[in-house]
Amino acid sequence: MRRRAGDGGGALLVREQTLLVAVLTQLRGLMPFPLLGFDSDNDSVFINETVRDYCMEAGIAFTRCRPYRKNDQAHVEQKNGSVVRRLVGYRRFEGLEAARALAELYAAARLFVNFFQPSFKLAEKRRDGANVYKRYHTPAPPYQRLLDDPRTCKETRERLRSVFAELEPVKLLRDIRGAQEKLVILADATPAEGHSVPLPLDAFMASLRTLWQGSEARPTAKEKQPRECQEFRVRGGIMGRKIPNYGTTQSPFDPR
Repeated sequence: MRRRAGDGGGALLVREQTLLVAVLTQLRGLMPFPLLGFDSDNDSVFINETVRDYCMEAGIAFTRCRPYRKNDQAHVEQKNGSVVRRLVGYRRFEGLEAARALAELYAAARLFVNFFQPSFKLAEKRRDGANVYKRYHTPAPPYQRLLDDPRTCKETRERLRSVFAELEPVKLLRDIRGAQEKLVILADATPAEGHSVPLPLDAFMASLRTLWQGSEARPTAKEKQPRECQEFRVRGGIMGRKIPNYGTTQSPFDPR
């Protein structure tokens, strides 16, 4: 289960296994219940001895999905689209400033989504011929669902209630908007020297007609040499006469 930790720099600056272990440790401290299992994809940042040994020492069941089977992690992929991409977008962010802004965004979004944003949960699904009928539970935030679950212990309930009492949804939304504005400013900043500036769409479309003329030749391409006149064999009596700029290998046809 891939999650993004929130408070204090939960965004990974680089994809590295030791940093992932540090984020997992931080994530376990933020969760209201013990982390029993960790399921990942087949990325090398997850599938390595460092993460495996960490999970074995912590008593965490470490599993992975099948290669090229995203449906094995359907719930995580759904949250990546409905939560992360809706808040962050699809822009490219680089550097420490972007990592700090992402950490601020994740910290506020984690609390707002888990404590104040209701979501649907499927209660029943049945099929009647070609028709599929679904029934959902009453929408509720994850915080309320955890309190309603009889398996939640008393200490966890008290801890969640104390955190909820200190939260202000308007302030969390303000923090989310502020972090998003920082990310937009960083993404729209002038690229550093050595990076190409993308052309506007109209200019790019207009340049497609002549773009091929300025392309570079392949490393294996050779400059074409002017072709010289070459001799070719012809059948006598039909094409035996000499053609300008070309020589023949047979004498002209003689009717005698």
